Amino acid sequence: MPLNFPILLTWLRVALIPLVVGVFYLPDAWLSPFYKGLASTIVFIVAAVTDWFDGFLARRWNQTSSFGAFLDPVADKLMVAGALLVLVQLDRVNAVIAFVIIGREITISALREWMALIGASKSVAVSSLGKIKTTAQMIAIPMLLYYDMLFGVIDSVLIGSWLLLVAAVLTVWSMCYYLKKAWPMIKESTERQDKVS
Repeated sequence: MPLNFPILLTWLRVALIPLVVGVFYLPDAWLSPFYKGLASTIVFIVAAVTDWFDGFLARRWNQTSSFGAFLDPVADKLMVAGALLVLVQLDRVNAVIAFVIIGREITISALREWMALIGASKSVAVSSLGKIKTTAQMIAIPMLLYYDMLFGVIDSVLIGSWLLLVAAVLTVWSMCYYLKKAWPMIKESTERQDKVS
């Protein structure tokens, strides 16, 4: 396993995931509900910043690796899934929306693995649609973790809820986009295997 600063940042993101979730299980006598939300929001934002920073540094310092390419999306998906599950438990996110977002991540991960096996991984490379979805999601989640008026004027609950709904719609849209692009190659590969067998 290669070990460099970008990969250490990715591992840091993995280590921060339990903190995003676990802070809500502290007794109220230790931390009030408001400060639990604030602490979880700060940890999530720090983790999200490392997501951008580790990729940037890996490219800039020419320290990209197969392991880093594997670990980075796994850390992202764990972070989002963990945050969404705790938000569902806190009744801040509808379970259907969380299921759509998490289900899409599982589906696309499986699709990318399949496409890599048949040598067509570039067909399901990250699209601009996926990037917009991720941006909406990464803004919505900390707002819903915070769950209070921001600076006394910004309704984080309203904005976070709408942005997560947008992210869910884009999630379905981008999944259909990836599946449509990949389907001809999946069909061709399946037909080829059927002929061989």
